[in-house]
Parts: sequence; structure tokens; C-alpha cells
Amino acid sequence: MQFGIFSVGDLTVDPTDGSIPTEHEKLQALVTIAKKVEDIGGDVFAVGEHHDSGFVPGAISTLHAFIAAQTERIILSTSIAHITTNDPIKMAEDYATLQHLSGGRADLVLGRGNTGQVYPWFGKDPSKGVELTIENYQLLRRLWDEDVVNWEGKFRTPLQSFTSIPRPLDGVSPFVWHGSIRTPEVAEIAAYYGDGYFANNIFWPKEHYIRLINFYRQRYEHYGHGTPEQAIVGLGGQFFMRKNSQDAINEFRPYFDNAPVYGHGPSLEDFQAQTPLVVGSPQEVIEKTLAFADYFGDYQRQMFLVDHAGLPLKTVLEQLDLLGEILPTLRAEFDARRPAGVPDAPTHANRVAARDAKLASPVEPVETSKA
Repeated sequence: MQFGIFSVGDLTVDPTDGSIPTEHEKLQALVTIAKKVEDIGGDVFAVGEHHDSGFVPGAISTLHAFIAAQTERIILSTSIAHITTNDPIKMAEDYATLQHLSGGRADLVLGRGNTGQVYPWFGKDPSKGVELTIENYQLLRRLWDEDVVNWEGKFRTPLQSFTSIPRPLDGVSPFVWHGSIRTPEVAEIAAYYGDGYFANNIFWPKEHYIRLINFYRQRYEHYGHGTPEQAIVGLGGQFFMRKNSQDAINEFRPYFDNAPVYGHGPSLEDFQAQTPLVVGSPQEVIEKTLAFADYFGDYQRQMFLVDHAGLPLKTVLEQLDLLGEILPTLRAEFDARRPAGVPDAPTHANRVAARDAKLASPVEPVETSKA
């Protein structure tokens, strides 16, 4: 099981003192958080692409290249990158470059994006979101898988004898997850290609994500990639921890009550009961996180959102220290519960090894009938 942190890089007012980070401060904070994730023994740091005002991560591959130069072990991912509005050639080149610079520590969660106004900013029609997703990802795959690409589609100019440079590291492209909040077509794409599926798992009841994940698992089997249990699943989650549960609730309540992301709707207590959010002690975070496998099935990656809603960097780093204390327990418990035959989380190293093993396997001769 991989554990990590994902961020949307929001610029939200801290309700306790009225402060808001500058863009420079938030970008530097993301770097600090990523390095802290590595320090506590985490596996992944991911940032979601945004171009709206109030968010800073518009150039994720640039940010991750900077982080890669200051870390040694963590995987750098997205949460998500827009397959709809980004040019597939630019994505192929940017993330292959990141793959080389990081020594294979790069993968992607791709998705449509959740704000329709972004589409026209990049010359795209928001009503064509699913079509753009299908076509752009098909091209991205070919750019990585084929040395020379001839291609023609609906949404961009044709390509003739085009080679995306640099080629993927070791001939193995970055692993791709497909992320969605509510779109079954995205789960279908993930299943079709045998890619991973990442369920946001933050603001909706578990029943919503059970439907999407089960659909993905069934379609993964349908396309011949393995059993439903062998499908590659990642989940989001969010917590706020203190050693004492009531201290956590008292400290987090003003952030919950004032942050636009929570919609000013249900109370903190109701929201916790209805969604994956847990505000409490480390033991409560352990218990709620372990329960995910009970209703989603065993899975490969668990990500947490901890730096949102105006929380100051000092508090975020304290949250990561507490996460570091419970990571050994989470790892041990998930490993002990893990059924036989469930694959490991994808890494560049194990994917290269799998490719090499497949190439080394003897090819079965094809029998021909005798006349």
C-alpha cells in the first residue's frame, strides 16, 4: 500500500486570524509539504491542476521537477491533470521529462477537471468533455507507446511521422490513473486500458464511490486485464488529528465552518458521519481509514488532503508528523488483511521488471493443422 498527500494548492483565508498566503508562499509551502511527506515515510505527493483564481498549481510538471531535485524517494503525481484541455503532445513530453529527472518517480492521475469555465480558456468546448478525454488520452498513449506516430482526430491537427521526445524512461511510460468524482465514462476508460482508477473519496458518501469502484472493477475484468480484485484502485481521504479528539474538533471547527469547499451546509459532526472526513484522534483516523477496504475492497494507494481550508503551514506539518506516527500501523494492518493475488502498487521499478519478465518468457509456438 502506498500512502501520500494530495493538495489543490488553494489560497483560502485562515478564519482564526484573517491571513491568506501569497502565491509565492503557497508554492513554497507545497515544496515544504512534499519534503515532509518523504521525511515521515510517505510514498506519494500529488498536486491538482487548477487555473482558477484562488489556486496556484497551474504548472504541475514544473513544480514537481523542482521537488524532484530536493527529494530522493517519493513518487510525484497529479490530482488531477486535465486530459481535456492540455495538449497531449505537451503532456507526453512534460511528464516523460519529469520521469527522467526524477529517476522514474512520476505518475499521473488524469481527469476532466471539475470547473467548466476552464475549457474555453484553452479553446475547448465543455460539452465535449468526455469526447476530449477519450481522444486526448488515446493520443497520449500512442505518443508514449510508439516511436513514430501518424494520427488524425477530431479536436486537433493531424500528426505525420511525429516522435515525442524524450522517450519514456527505460521504455516504460509513467503509470496512469484516471480520477473522477462522478463520471462512469472515466472509470470505463481506466478499465479499457488496464490503468488505475482513483476515486476522490472526499465529499460524497461511501455508497457513491462504491458504485464507481465496483463498476471499474467489473469492466477491468471484462476487458481481460485480470479479476476485479486485481484492478488498481486509489482513494482519497481527509483528516484533522490531535492526540485528543475534542482538541481536534475544537481546532478544526472554524476552518470547517468558514471554508467554501465545505459548502456551509451540514455541521462538522454530520459531515463526518456522511463522508470520509475524520476529525479526531490518531486511533480514529486509523479505524476510519482501515474501514475503506471493507467496502471498497483491497486497494493500492491511499492519499489524504491536509493543507486546505486556510490551515497554516505549521499546522499542516504537525498533521504530517502525526500521520508519520500512525503510518507503520496502517501499513501493517493493510498488509495483514490483504488477500492473496492482489497486486502491489505500481512503481516504475516493478513495471520495468514486469516488462522485462514478459519479454524473457518463451513464446509458445502456434500449432498449425496438418492437411
